[in-house]
Amino acid sequence: MKWEQVWIIASVLLLMAAAIFLWRNNLSVAFVTAALGACAWFLSYRAKIQKEIAQVSTGSGSDRVRTGSGSDRVDNDDAQDED
Repeated sequence: MKWEQVWIIASVLLLMAAAIFLWRNNLSVAFVTAALGACAWFLSYRAKIQKEIAQVSTGSGSDRVRTGSGSDRVDNDDAQDED
C-alpha cells in the first residue's frame, strides 16, 4: 500500500472518530482528533506531490509539471505576423 493511501485512510478514520466525539459532546477530544485528521490529509497530499516530483526528476513523467488550469498556454499569433 502506498503512503498516500495510508494517510488518506488515517485521515478518514480520524475525522470519523472526531464526528463521534463531537456527537458525544466531548469537544476538546473532537478538536484534537479532527486536527490530527487534517494533518493526515496534508501528509497524503505531500506524499502525492513527492511522488510526482520523483517521476519528473527521473524522467518517467512528462517534462513539465502540469497545473491543469491551462494558464501556461500562450497564443503567439502576433509574434508570427511581425516577421
